Amino acid sequence: MTTRSISDYLIAPDATRAERMLGYGAAAAGAAGAAALAVHAQFSALAIGVIAVIAFDLFGGSVVNATASAKRHFHRPGRTARHHLGFVAVHVQPFLLALVVPEFPWYSAAFVYLLALGGAIAVLAAPAAVQRPLGFAWVTLALLLPLDIPAVLAWLTPVLLIKLLLAHLQPDGMRGTVLPKQQ
Repeated sequence: MTTRSISDYLIAPDATRAERMLGYGAAAAGAAGAAALAVHAQFSALAIGVIAVIAFDLFGGSVVNATASAKRHFHRPGRTARHHLGFVAVHVQPFLLALVVPEFPWYSAAFVYLLALGGAIAVLAAPAAVQRPLGFAWVTLALLLPLDIPAVLAWLTPVLLIKLLLAHLQPDGMRGTVLPKQQ
């Protein structure tokens, strides 16, 4: 039996040192930056802690999901659109933020969540040849939408959509090609 490390769960099995450094580095920088913004906005200690954890996940996950090791893991044989949609569906961070940040309305949390879920459904339902450009179109056009979100959390929607629609759902540069394991 092989012992798994925390990186096997947070990054991917067989992640390279560079992938781990980039993933954890982006996670730590995102968490620190988001927490600093929340402190400056004088949010509660609970809100600051939740924001830091969510930022760690989203900023780090945006980088991690773009790595070759994560692509091999999440797009290995047997993984289906249902698996990918489930991954997107469990990202309920907007609701957690609405729970601890009074200035973040529940309807905005629902809209951001549905924006991610709707984008995932659209990308996964599209023909393989247009899934990548559709993901980019969805994310970039979503940035035009006026959202009732505190300015201190302005990073939430773009980073969530990047993590899920551009990094996670896209298997690699060529649909159906399996990325080789790096040595």
